[in-house]
Amino acid sequence: MGEAFGLYTHIRNNRRRSIFLVASLFALAVMVTYAVTLLVIAQMYSASLPVLMRVAYRQFWTYLPFAFAGTALWVMIGYKANTALISWATGASAVTRESSPRLYRLTELLCMTRGMTVPRLQILETPALNAFASGVNEKQYTVTVTTGLMDALDDRELSAVIAHELTHIRNGDVRLMIFAVLIAGVISFFGEMAVRSMRFSRSSGDREKGSGNALAMAIGIAILIVAWFLAVLIRFSLSRSREYLADAGAVELTKDPDAMIAALLKISGRADIEGVPSGIMDMCIENDPDDFADIFSTHPSIGKRVQALQSYAGGLMPSDFPKVGPPAIAERQPLPELVEKRGPWARG
Repeated sequence: MGEAFGLYTHIRNNRRRSIFLVASLFALAVMVTYAVTLLVIAQMYSASLPVLMRVAYRQFWTYLPFAFAGTALWVMIGYKANTALISWATGASAVTRESSPRLYRLTELLCMTRGMTVPRLQILETPALNAFASGVNEKQYTVTVTTGLMDALDDRELSAVIAHELTHIRNGDVRLMIFAVLIAGVISFFGEMAVRSMRFSRSSGDREKGSGNALAMAIGIAILIVAWFLAVLIRFSLSRSREYLADAGAVELTKDPDAMIAALLKISGRADIEGVPSGIMDMCIENDPDDFADIFSTHPSIGKRVQALQSYAGGLMPSDFPKVGPPAIAERQPLPELVEKRGPWARG
């Protein structure tokens, strides 16, 4: 686990996956463009299914260059302004060395250890315990932490979380997740276009439609559903091993697997940031709950990550958390009580 920064194969694979995601984005744009064209044609004209599909196919080639141009523009905007868009979506604000000396000090020490450029730092005002990295190049790389996380974690634990996010930057995981968010955005945009076009068509006239129109609309909707499903599959195809590797990178940087374990256990069950889009939550250090839904999540469970840190990094469980994995909801103690407890993981 201690070789996260040296995993050149993982970094190389992330670059290949990034190219694949961009190609997938344009492929999905093709599918959705034809589906939207078919839906519009079915609303405008009354004809048999073969005729409607032929007309839609001819119109599709007219619209496709505009769809590609729009997709390329979306990718360019996402590439250039992803950090600003994420900050706008979450409400995170940049901090200065003077306004957050603790965060700057811990981040700078970690970056000096690895010879990295210090990323921009942001704080998100929320009691949730979470953090994420964003950006696609050194000018954009940003680490965002919540106020809840900073209040709940001591310096060792906060250093472990920051080191985890720095590893995501170093390993190329952040760029990969940005492209995944772009895909979700395009599918949502085209889906909204389809719904709006159908509403407009209904309000523009009351032509009687035959069975051909109903079938054409059903096919168009089915294509949209398939495109959405493929976008979900692409999201789930992102290897969950990236979180194990980022945990390992944090251990390599801090030389403190116990702090990483303690941080994860404090975060568990308290990571949900209200009002933040799911695509951004996928970028966070923790997202999905430790239950049956874990098999569909973009993150491995906290329990599995703790077990990996114990097995491969020699980490020990803190005395406040006798179980391997997060406590059941009914057994969780109020966070302020945990923070105030004296012990090997308390402040000071």
